This record gives sequence, C-alpha cells and structure tokens, in this order.
Amino acid sequence: MCYHTSAPSNAQLVKEFKNLNVNYQGDEIYHVSGFVRPYLPVTLNKDSNSIVSARWKLIPFWVKTEDDAAKYANTLNAESESIFEKASYKNYIGKTRGLLYVNGFYEPHKVTGQKDSENYYIYTPSKEIFTLGIVYSDFKDYEANNVYPTFSIITTAANPLLEEIHNEKKRMPLIIPPANRDAWLSAKTKEDVQQLMIPYEGDLSAHKVFRVTGAKGDTNRPDIQDAI
Repeated sequence: MCYHTSAPSNAQLVKEFKNLNVNYQGDEIYHVSGFVRPYLPVTLNKDSNSIVSARWKLIPFWVKTEDDAAKYANTLNAESESIFEKASYKNYIGKTRGLLYVNGFYEPHKVTGQKDSENYYIYTPSKEIFTLGIVYSDFKDYEANNVYPTFSIITTAANPLLEEIHNEKKRMPLIIPPANRDAWLSAKTKEDVQQLMIPYEGDLSAHKVFRVTGAKGDTNRPDIQDAI
C-alpha cells in the first residue's frame, strides 16, 4: 500500500502548474511516511484552481479532538473497491475528492526466504510531477477550534509493473493522468467516480532503493531515491 511518498516543492509546483494558484509553501520532500501525518500539496474539488496544504490521514466528522485524530484507525489509504461502503469514506467520496501532487512513491517487494521486504521507488519516466486520487474531509479540532483538510490516498488493484513490485498485496495508488484530472474533480455520480478508479495504464519507471519501511533517522534527503 502507498504509505511512503515524495512531494514537490512550492517552486516546482509554480514552475509546472502556471495555471493554478500555488498556496502550498513546502520544500521538496524526498521521502515521508504517512504515519507521521505530514502536510502535502493537494488540489481539492472545492477549489479546483488552487494547490493548498492538506494532512495525510483522513479524519471523519465524528472525531472531535487532535488526540483522538492521532489515535484514529489507519486511513492513510482507501481501497477503491469498498470506498463507497466503508464508514470512514462513504460520506465523502461522492462529494469531496482531490489530487495529491507527488514526484514518486515507494512500495515494498517481498523476497522469498527474506524477512524484510525490499523497497522500490516508482516515478514517471520523464520524472515530472504527477497526481494521485484522494478523498478528503475537513477535520475540526473542537478543543483548538481549528479546521484543516485531511485525506486518504485511494488505491486500486496493481497494474503489471506494480504486480511485480508489490507482489504480496498487489495494490497501487490511484494515479490520475492529466487528461482525467478535471473529470475526477467534477464527477457527480457514483458511476462517474468508479469508472475513473482504475489501475494506471501509462508508463512508470522504478528502481530498488534504501529500505525506508520502518527506517530510523532522517530519510528526507536526495540520496534516499538513489538506485542500489
């Protein structure tokens, strides 16, 4: 599942998406784990002309405090096949969707007879920024009276490349290609959303990297993406 990713900086987003208002102010992220609940660059369909900051891990409306949000179930990923039925997502997927901007993502690879999985970094052949499909919720911390968007990355069955890499669970994040971004943000019916939640059919590149899964210390550095 997609628990580890890399993300572009404000400057990279401004350069590549000149038609959008880039309000996200982060530096480039070479690796981050979803389990630290990072803020990452997204476009939400309530403002499809902007790139803003949202926090990874969707927190549904019945969670009322930041402490409870930290302890809430793992909602880093949402499976496309059950997203319209699962309690955490069913109130949102029909109305609140978005795009997560990434430079790439990391997936595990199981090796027979080896305890620890290997990790692969997946990216586009031309290494441009691409977008993943997300579902989001505006979380309100009632103690601090603070509201901010939270999201889950939607996953699908793996395409042939990810079947080979993510060979245990055979899943991949939902990649929304440029031609489908507007349709994803504006879809009105369940059928319209479902027909866009399919394994990616475009080209991807991948190589084996340092094992970021469970890694200790600083992994947010350029060499973390180097092939080994």
